[in-house]
Amino acid sequence: MSPFFEIFRRSTLQLVRRPIYWVSIFLLPLFCFLLLSSMMENGLPDKTPAGVIDRDGSALSRQITQSLDGMQLVDVAEMPNSFTEARHLMQEGKIFGFFLIPENFEADLLAGRGPQISFYTNMTYYVPASLLFKTFKSTALYTKAGVASNTIASVGFTQDPAPLLQPVNIVTRPISNPGLNYAIYLCVSFIPCVLQLMIILVTCFSLGQEIKYGDSSRLMQMARGSIVRAVAAKLLPQTLIWVVMAIFMESWLFGWQGYPMHGSWLWLTLSEVLFVLASQGFALFIFGLLPNLRLSLSVCALTGILSFSIAAFSFPMQSMYGAIAIFSYIVPIRYNYLIYIDQALNGIDIYYSRWWYVAYFVFMLLPLTILPRLKKFMVKPVYVP
Repeated sequence: MSPFFEIFRRSTLQLVRRPIYWVSIFLLPLFCFLLLSSMMENGLPDKTPAGVIDRDGSALSRQITQSLDGMQLVDVAEMPNSFTEARHLMQEGKIFGFFLIPENFEADLLAGRGPQISFYTNMTYYVPASLLFKTFKSTALYTKAGVASNTIASVGFTQDPAPLLQPVNIVTRPISNPGLNYAIYLCVSFIPCVLQLMIILVTCFSLGQEIKYGDSSRLMQMARGSIVRAVAAKLLPQTLIWVVMAIFMESWLFGWQGYPMHGSWLWLTLSEVLFVLASQGFALFIFGLLPNLRLSLSVCALTGILSFSIAAFSFPMQSMYGAIAIFSYIVPIRYNYLIYIDQALNGIDIYYSRWWYVAYFVFMLLPLTILPRLKKFMVKPVYVP
């Protein structure tokens, strides 16, 4: 039996015999795949809990409340009596925002005294709060336009008042996502990010266990002193499983879920395979710098969690501070997301995505800089709790 195959067989048996690998490699990623895709099955969250403070009690205010409750994105779950009560409900998480109709609203509006409608949203929950803000703003504008239209008609104006209320007609045509489906970018960014998190954690855990229990010296003996052979054979069984999981993720999203695919399946599949290798290379580099199970896992967990924000999924990189935005380019998931935008959503030529593929290879070659240091710790393991 060759040294490489002997280590490969030993690593495979470790994956099979330890339940923690089954949970980390299969159960948790699959659970996240199904959870996120089922949560976003309708494209965006609907019936978001909200509140309405009606201090006017007029026919117009009741009509506004009914209009809000009838919209797809809003569920008027609470009718608080005061601003303080509504604020407490929002802080407790029972509602994500509230709409405040002031006293004498209808009378002031008909008299032209310009009453103010206020609405508040909890931006801690970015997506539902943004949807509520959009709906609240539209309701306020439509209410003003409806009253203005009735006022114009009451003075004898017989023509269509729409050109007076909106002299410039705006036509919106969203590119690549005409249905404004939030799942098209949320699921396709968050699910691979979960996969990256599990890859880097399992990679550091499997190598850290060798040093913690003093088995790394035996591993180096089996590899006949070659750190490249030891690491490659040790991680290969995991790599094969992660590649299958990544391709399953791609098939689930673009096949079963029907997300738009305007580019080449070949290039996107290649991106997923390289993404797995880049994530393992990234984890191996961190472990080489910190060849300690506790420290390397802590750094990988912190980096993996921060990737959900610094990779510019939920917040645009252009709006970040420069010192923060630069960290967007040090995680592999950023390039997976850029390739998805180029190839799946926009369907542009592979030439324009070439540098994102090059970035994958940079992550894959990055561990070569720390292999001598890692070999020293693997040959003479010293576990520091």
